[in-house]
Order: sequence, then C-alpha cells, then structure tokens
Amino acid sequence: MAGLSASTCARGAAVFAALVVCSLGVAAEGGRQSAERSTPWTRSDLIAPADLAKSLSGPDRPTIVYVGFKALYHPGHIPGATFHGPASQPEGLDDLKRFAAPLSREALLVIYCGCCPFEHCPNVTPAFTALRAMGFTKVRILDLPTNFATDWVDKAYPVDRQ
Repeated sequence: MAGLSASTCARGAAVFAALVVCSLGVAAEGGRQSAERSTPWTRSDLIAPADLAKSLSGPDRPTIVYVGFKALYHPGHIPGATFHGPASQPEGLDDLKRFAAPLSREALLVIYCGCCPFEHCPNVTPAFTALRAMGFTKVRILDLPTNFATDWVDKAYPVDRQ
C-alpha cells in the first residue's frame, strides 16, 4: 500500500479483523440485532473510556478483563488487562469464572471486548451476567460504541502492544 505508513496499514488490518470476528460472533448468535436483545445492565454499569484511562494511574485502579477474541487482544489492549478468551464461548466463560473466583466480590471489575459496535458484541453480555451471578457488585463495562480501535486507540488512550 504505497503512501501508507506501517501503523496505518496495521490499524486497517486490525479493524478488518475485528469486523470479521464480530460478524462471526453475531452469526453464531443467529444474527440477532440489538432491538431483539435486552441488556442485563443499566447505564450506570458503563464506564466511559476517558474515565477508565484516568483511573489507570490512580491508587484505585480497577481489575481490567478483556473478554473478546485473542486475535484482537495481542495487537493491542488496555495496559494490565487480562485475557480470558471470548465470553461467548464456553471455554472463555469458564476461564473468566476461574479467574474471578478468588477475587473479592467488592472488587471493581471493568470488562471490555471492542470487537465491533457495542450493541452487537457477542462477548460482553455473557461476561457481565456471569460475574454478577457470581456475586460481584462492582462490574463495569467499558463503553465502546464503535470498537476498541475507534473509541480507545484513536483517542490516544494507553495501549499495551505485545
């Protein structure tokens, strides 16, 4: 791609991968649209990217959990976020539960995926529901209405690239 920087090409590839992965997740759900879903959370259960970014360097740093696809975690994720696989898959959800089991039920947990527009994400609802069922009272969802690249990376919030 003549004239494009390596980072621009890499970002484009990441966005393309996110769209493919998300479309596979939506297809696996039977193609349900957001109007057909009800969410188990309220607006107060969401955290804005700017607020999470500020908390990353503070004394009350939350536990950050990535509940999406491995292909999107490794190129870049929120610093300190742990990977547990897609919560839309039994293996990912089981891994999330094993990780969370020893944590205090009062711990502030922030979950995120960012694979696609938030309203279509196949991973956030199962993760949120499982953690609440385990008794966690402070589960927050990172509000990424478009995707991780647009709503976090493009806004120059911190990213750990492994």
